[in-house]
Amino acid sequence: MASHRRARPLGQYSTVAALSRSAATLAAATAAVLAGGGSALATPGSPGGGAPVTADDVQHQLDGLYAQAEVAGQQYDGAQEQEHALQRESVLLQQRVAEEQQHVNALLQSMGSIASAEYRQGGGLDPLVKLLLNAHPDQYLEQASSADQADAVAALKLQEIEADQRQLVQDRAEAVAQLARLETLRQSIAGSKTQVQQRLGHAKALLDSLTAAQRAQLQQGEDDAAGAAAQAAQQPPLSGQGPASARAAQALAAAESALGRPYVYGSAGPGSFDCSGLMYWSWRHAGVTLPRTSQGQAFAGQRIPLSQARPGDLVIYYGDRHHVGMYAGNGTVIHAPYPGARVRYERVTSMPVAEVVRV
Repeated sequence: MASHRRARPLGQYSTVAALSRSAATLAAATAAVLAGGGSALATPGSPGGGAPVTADDVQHQLDGLYAQAEVAGQQYDGAQEQEHALQRESVLLQQRVAEEQQHVNALLQSMGSIASAEYRQGGGLDPLVKLLLNAHPDQYLEQASSADQADAVAALKLQEIEADQRQLVQDRAEAVAQLARLETLRQSIAGSKTQVQQRLGHAKALLDSLTAAQRAQLQQGEDDAAGAAAQAAQQPPLSGQGPASARAAQALAAAESALGRPYVYGSAGPGSFDCSGLMYWSWRHAGVTLPRTSQGQAFAGQRIPLSQARPGDLVIYYGDRHHVGMYAGNGTVIHAPYPGARVRYERVTSMPVAEVVRV
């Protein structure tokens, strides 16, 4: 499968005008595909089908589809991260509700013991016990003929029961709300997964519209660019341009160990990765827990200019920050490109850089 990010030989840089033209072409091509519900291109060389499909035509449309799939994939990652946090909170909350219920039950049981003792001793219940057992103790207090019917100790005991009951009701309501939020998140996850599958289906249809020679041409261009980036990354770094810290070196080593493993959206290793999952997994090897999404990782450290990037730094791509890679030195990054591809080196400027982050 060809790359959705057109790679150029190392050392060539696009002008602002060229980037603008590429973005406009990508947007128009993507709109055409989505409006048509599938491939908007005629079969290559088919008579009466308009101009023959070229590899460049398909490349531009693949760019848009893979970008949209990756946006949905990052939404999926973010929703999953929230779901896991809510699940943890929900478990703790339900444990607290159970403990509070147990405490209230114990208090009520103690009040029952008091009532039994009073009844056995005097043949009836005095006003204090009635107060403690009354279903509406606040009303009882208002109706009491004198304040000495409830001494300070009884009042404190009653306040404890009332406070526990209020907290129990509040926490039960919060537990119900948590479950509702979890269900909403699960629906969001399912929606993001569907979007990814739809975009990838469109991409497959586009690739199937190419001849074998055209597919080979795209694949060869991708392989050549990745090979050139790998050669550059493996050159010794210039003096003072190695990893900025020992942890950055550990994260880079982890990312390099993942080279060749497949991209799978929503995956954070060890056998497969999406773009942010690779960064998350690599930095965990250095003892650092990053946010799970590329958007979150964009705020995980200090912003620095691309010209000052050091191996291990995060390189965030596109205006909406839907893609991320790790700077590998000598103008290259390691990243998980898109579904169907494998973790590889790429030229750092093969995509529009939004910011560089030093963790």
